[in-house]
Amino acid sequence: MTSTSNKASTIGWLLLLVAAIAFPFVSDNDYYLTVMATAYVFAIATLGLNLITGYTGQFNLAHSGFMAVGAYTVGILTVDHAVPFWIAFVLSGCIAALLGFFVGILSLRLKGHFFSIFTLCVGYIMYLIIEKWDDLTHGTVGIMGIPAPTPIAGVEFETPRAQYFLVLFFLVLAVFVMRRIAHSLLGRTFMAIRNGDDLAEALGINLMRNKVLAFMLSVFYAGLAGGLYAGFVRFLGPGIASVEHTFDMTMYMLIGGLGTLFGPLLGAIAVPWLTQSLQFLQDYRFIVFGPLLIALVIFLPNGVVGTWLGWRARSASRLAEKQAKDGVSVAGRREEKSHA
Repeated sequence: MTSTSNKASTIGWLLLLVAAIAFPFVSDNDYYLTVMATAYVFAIATLGLNLITGYTGQFNLAHSGFMAVGAYTVGILTVDHAVPFWIAFVLSGCIAALLGFFVGILSLRLKGHFFSIFTLCVGYIMYLIIEKWDDLTHGTVGIMGIPAPTPIAGVEFETPRAQYFLVLFFLVLAVFVMRRIAHSLLGRTFMAIRNGDDLAEALGINLMRNKVLAFMLSVFYAGLAGGLYAGFVRFLGPGIASVEHTFDMTMYMLIGGLGTLFGPLLGAIAVPWLTQSLQFLQDYRFIVFGPLLIALVIFLPNGVVGTWLGWRARSASRLAEKQAKDGVSVAGRREEKSHA
């Protein structure tokens, strides 16, 4: 059963990849490519938030702040110091992870709502630093003229289609790495912490070390997503550090399925397209979108993917129970025949 499930999952991921590759050839509209690429960038960041929140059980409200750290790392280094884009891009994730180490050491001593409130304050401090430190971040004016990613093997990333495939490549890489983490001993360690600190300690898990590691991996994803965002949009303002973006990513996780791999991707891609499709309603579109979101949370509390996985698990359990009963019944009849 497990091998069949894994095979079906692999086929499903491959079909999604084929659809993503085919999308630019089906749609010649550059605006749609831009919307989709932006959704991919936030999907990468949402994968990181899902690691610390969905898998480890710590709700980090400073996640958009770390995404801003990655974005501004690329913006400051490339525009003010003429550092090549790819070096700045690598540093975007590393600096976010380094900052995440110090924030994690302080914040992860707290639990539950106290941790979330602390990170909310940290995120707001990040926003204020970006907005007020004119000499470093250019303040409210923002950073303009961020160069596009430099060519690789003669491939340039100036056009929307080229940028789309670049972002798609990093999304595929991010999903692959996250899948390996989720199915590894490390991922099971994170899930044990989510299920309860006392249980995890009883299993011999070092809580602080693993929580900090999960936090660093999470914000590393956010930093890289921010670096991609900077090279894609090529303009940065303090708004990227707003907690509203963290709430958006949280909504993506809740709709798709918290603690699942495909759920954050589904939410991060479906929600922006839903809002785009309701643009004709202008300011009234949230009157439609709001009730839809509420209905999803009420009737699918585990998200779309989480609900489907739960249904599949229950169906597999009922099938196994039925097969076991049939096996016992057949064995009983054979025993009766042998006695006869």
